[in-house]
Amino acid sequence: MYLGVTHSLTGRAWIGPTPDQDRASEALRQITGLPQALCAVLARRGVAPHEAAGFLEPQLRDLLPDPHRLRDMERAAARFLTAVKSRQRIAIFGDYDVDGGASSALLIWWLRAMGRPATLYIPDRIDEGYGPNVPAMAGLGRAHDLIICVDCGTLSHEPVAAAGCDVVILDHHLGGETLPPAYACVNPNRQDETGDLGHLCAAAVVFLMLVEANRQLRADGVSGPDLMALLDLVALATVADVAPLIGVNRALVRQGLKVMARRDRPGLVALADVARMDRAPDTYALGFLLGPRVNAGGRIGKADLGARLLATDDPTEAVHLAATLDQLNEDRRGIEAAVRDAAMAQAEARGLDGPLVWAAGEGWHPGVVGIVAARLKEATNRPAVVIGLEGGEGKGSGRSVAGVDLGAAVQRLAAEGLLIKGGGHRMAAGLTVERDGIEAAMARLSELLAKQGAGTGGVADLRLDGMLMPTAATPDLVTDLDRAGPYGQGASAPRFALPDMVVAHAKQLGEKHLKLTLSDGLSTRIDAIAFGAFDGPPETALGPAMLAHAGRRLHVAGRLELNDWGGKRRLQLRLDDAAWAAR
Repeated sequence: MYLGVTHSLTGRAWIGPTPDQDRASEALRQITGLPQALCAVLARRGVAPHEAAGFLEPQLRDLLPDPHRLRDMERAAARFLTAVKSRQRIAIFGDYDVDGGASSALLIWWLRAMGRPATLYIPDRIDEGYGPNVPAMAGLGRAHDLIICVDCGTLSHEPVAAAGCDVVILDHHLGGETLPPAYACVNPNRQDETGDLGHLCAAAVVFLMLVEANRQLRADGVSGPDLMALLDLVALATVADVAPLIGVNRALVRQGLKVMARRDRPGLVALADVARMDRAPDTYALGFLLGPRVNAGGRIGKADLGARLLATDDPTEAVHLAATLDQLNEDRRGIEAAVRDAAMAQAEARGLDGPLVWAAGEGWHPGVVGIVAARLKEATNRPAVVIGLEGGEGKGSGRSVAGVDLGAAVQRLAAEGLLIKGGGHRMAAGLTVERDGIEAAMARLSELLAKQGAGTGGVADLRLDGMLMPTAATPDLVTDLDRAGPYGQGASAPRFALPDMVVAHAKQLGEKHLKLTLSDGLSTRIDAIAFGAFDGPPETALGPAMLAHAGRRLHVAGRLELNDWGGKRRLQLRLDDAAWAAR
């Protein structure tokens, strides 16, 4: 165990770099001359010395895959352009989450630049459920010549057949053995695809289709809309849909953050303002400030609010929509808190050491079960499923951990007849199950996930990139570490241990948080903050122990960041954990 920490103040074991990673890190430092801390991060990511320069400055032109690598792509783009050139009526059917909303908005912005309108249709989560349904598709088909399904549709055989017009599917959810009767189905997770691009979210698939559309326009001597200006939407969807920030995803998000910082898109500007963002956008802002507000409409409000916000070019409308979504997000938090407490209590009673954590409750709002599943997953380091019961059915949502394909397991359950329906992707899935069949379905899901290795890791292991002496923790180092970002799913932010520190000052902020100043006992002091330090039982809560430190030396672990509060930029440690140092 790293620094000998087998049981920290929060009950966690600390896991440091492997010997192979240490050797790779040292080789990187010697060959590249980069800071040791940055080399440790690159080594964890598997970056070789000759790859370091390119990794630290990723270029989209070098990483963007050829759209033709995806089946049906050329056919989908050609049909899309035929509709545009022939002034056919186009409808966009999108999912109600951030990925679906951003995917819809991408098409609307591109079509608007070409002078073409489109009908937006987002299904109601409660009344219609996920994905295309027969009444909606039939209605859209009667009034349109082309329906484009984004972030949905791959498993929608009957609704696609009911459309009565051409349907193009742009999706990333796991496909079945057969595809629906669409004109084209572009999906990196079709069963006849290689899976090399399976990490793309739907918005990235839509973006690649627009790349191909622009390519076909250029072949006809026509210039298409500026695609680089649309990358803020792709970045938002990639982070909010928890797609891994590897390969082209990393480049898409990095460039998209630069586009977002220009504040050109009215909906994102209004959303950033209502969320009180006071610094340049980063993955935290996308995942925890903007994403939840876009999602709020689909969860507990009107399903199309998020997509409309992202698609609008009217600043006044954007301000109104952003304010509505912000209030819905506040309402969602209250609903979520009640479900979260009940679900955690139920899961704890059932046991948290198996391959799956799950809970089901009467009347739990279907708009928050996915968020609560994510909270259970984070707390236990296990895949989690949370189900809301109504009548004879339960509708649930699941979230997975790295290395465990939850979507494939849920899809297999549906194929075995244990679910009414189910599907998703590696990190998230949705399901509908008969009330009387929940126990059997969850037992089988546990078996399938156990075969993938779920539940074998420690519940609370904290993985660290290495040790950092306090004098090396500087603003310049944070800037260097940012070059290896952006960080998120599949690319966790660097965490370092600072050994033998003392608490120079500590105070509680509100009910949950802890603000403190750490010292090496000499001349170096570092400000730190521990969010949620007073959550949980006293024996594993960080806050009470830190307040009662009594001058004892301790090792601390966390992430370095720059705090811009009050217009002054200063170094801060976001404290994740601490452990008493040996006397």
